[in-house]
Amino acid sequence: QVQLVESGGGLVQAGDSLRLSCAASGRTFTNYAMGWFRQAPGKEREFVAAIRWRGGSTYVADSVKGRFTISRDNAKNTVYLQMNSLKVEDTAVYSCAASNFDASILLRKFNMYHSWGQGTQVTVSS
Repeated sequence: QVQLVESGGGLVQAGDSLRLSCAASGRTFTNYAMGWFRQAPGKEREFVAAIRWRGGSTYVADSVKGRFTISRDNAKNTVYLQMNSLKVEDTAVYSCAASNFDASILLRKFNMYHSWGQGTQVTVSS
């Protein structure tokens, strides 16, 4: 399997920016589509964004469109989530995940991902 490690979370004020990173490792010899999800305490996991490892097409949730951008660096086996104009409601644990699927409708579903990172906390204060 692939191992995923997120980083870049922290405590910021509303309106600030953060860039999350998700580094993939492991001898899998396979490229994956990658997604970002978030989950606040007591709430269900929510899709944030996804990117195809081949082709580079991206998908973002309507709630973050225009503020968040997902990208990748294949040479570093790393996917990023650039988060701008952060709001208090963005506060959550953000996790990256790897999927063998590549269709946008599938990548929006958490059960389409087979590997998950441990998550990184993002806290936005007013």
